Amino acid sequence: MSWYQTISGGVTIHIHAQPGARRTEVVGLHGDCVKVRLASPPVDGKANACLIEFLAERLKVKRSQVTITRGLSSRRKTVLVTVAGLQPAALLEQ
Repeated sequence: MSWYQTISGGVTIHIHAQPGARRTEVVGLHGDCVKVRLASPPVDGKANACLIEFLAERLKVKRSQVTITRGLSSRRKTVLVTVAGLQPAALLEQ
């Protein structure tokens, strides 16, 4: 299983989130997920909001086009990005 899947109208991305880090950054691959360190604590949805904002900025899409579809309270998350023709490999580029 790959860390992303192209679907009709977008892409699903599997994320391994590590909240409470010093800064928000992509670390690399973690199994079949992209590991993302988040500079927000896992309290009151702050880490999830940080993840959505970071992914939107990194992939150059609107925040409204990024949705966490699975794992709201878990480190392993599935994120839906509703942009046709998106190149998810840009997420791993520094």
